[in-house]
Amino acid sequence: MKIVIMAGGSGSRLWPLSRSLYPKQFLPLAGKNTMLQETYNRVASLSGESPMIICNEEHRFIVAEQMRALNTKANILLEPVGRNTAPAIALAALQAISSDQDPLLLVLAADHVIANPQGFQAQINKAKSLAEAGSLVTFGIVATGPETGYGYIRRGAEQGDGFAVAEFVEKPNLETAQTYVDSGEYYWNSGMFLFKASRYIEELAKFRPDILDACTASLETLTPDMDFVRIYEAAFLKCPDESIDYAVMEKTDSAVVVPLDAGWNDVGAWSSLWEVTDKDSNGNAVRGDTMLHNTHDSYVHSTSKLVATVGVKDIVVVETKDAVLVAAKDQVQDVKKIVERLKAEGRSEYQLHREVYRPWGKYDSIDNGERYQVKRITVKPGAKLSVQMHHHRAEHWIVVSGTAKVGRDDEVLMLTENESVYLPVGCKHYLENPGKIALELIEVQSGSYLGEDDIVRFEDLYGRS
Repeated sequence: MKIVIMAGGSGSRLWPLSRSLYPKQFLPLAGKNTMLQETYNRVASLSGESPMIICNEEHRFIVAEQMRALNTKANILLEPVGRNTAPAIALAALQAISSDQDPLLLVLAADHVIANPQGFQAQINKAKSLAEAGSLVTFGIVATGPETGYGYIRRGAEQGDGFAVAEFVEKPNLETAQTYVDSGEYYWNSGMFLFKASRYIEELAKFRPDILDACTASLETLTPDMDFVRIYEAAFLKCPDESIDYAVMEKTDSAVVVPLDAGWNDVGAWSSLWEVTDKDSNGNAVRGDTMLHNTHDSYVHSTSKLVATVGVKDIVVVETKDAVLVAAKDQVQDVKKIVERLKAEGRSEYQLHREVYRPWGKYDSIDNGERYQVKRITVKPGAKLSVQMHHHRAEHWIVVSGTAKVGRDDEVLMLTENESVYLPVGCKHYLENPGKIALELIEVQSGSYLGEDDIVRFEDLYGRS
């Protein structure tokens, strides 16, 4: 069995923690590990193979670093653009059978919470015989209430440890959802699957040959790059945007649903995260430096500052270094409206945190103003920034801790704590950490233009142009 994790998506309803360049699947929202790491950990023992993770170009270094932190070598397939789940799974299936193998594919989303991983594994093992016999298995969540935010699956005749799928239905209104729950015949649609790679390809060829043709063509020219595999972009751009439900599962007569009652939650909004987080005696879920008085049934999350609440109920408060969200808990679905406005107005808060991760480490934009910007830069041991130059800004680096190896035109300098170096406009330079501990330094930029796109790269260990 091969584990396939789909790690796309922007998680806009969990802004301001989730941003388009660092979305929710890469955050430790429900535990010490990130959601991607938790997704892999809960099923890792079921497979002896490296997992396949499908993500977009912008997130590739985050995925590689988070899997490396688990001492796991992942096959990371990069999508040049998002085309929904049917093409993503087709790429995984075609890759899986390219070496004369036909494994079972366990297809998971990277951003779900499952409170009972042992129960989840038990249902996966029950589903294996169905998948090996040719069924396309989906896992239906035993509904705990009339949820209007999920699609539903109506079960048909019993089939082994599951049921034939009688019908997929769209997100219902509250009254309809209640009838579904009362009938006992409907499950929430989890978006998790188990099937033989070849069976998915066969059914996709039957119902959506256009998707299969585009995916096949996009895999004819693969470009390995470090931990990643890039597909042929021009061919993939021609691929239709379609979910696996619409493309295959609603049309095939081989769909089987296996019930799952293991504390599943897709954490689609702050209210969902409140539900899966431990609470105090007043029903409050808190993280970080918080102080609550006469506060009930609320979610309060602090990242960098003390957050205090007084006399409130059923609200969500989330603080980051550059933004604060305050919302009624029953209206958190509309957080995406704020994200849409931020994007429309060209503000960076929809896309980036103040603290930005790079393959070599991270930087935190401490302060900025007209013609200047101050950053705190952290470089991992052994890491090196690209050899580069800037047309519009000069830089001054002051080492806070660690050792810095600095290239400045034809010079190579070694700097330690409290030492500094000046890099004038047009200077060709690089920064490297040759030591065994993290390098911390303060960077002061000055000039007429300070955008991140004022970088001319000459060499880069990470393949960035």
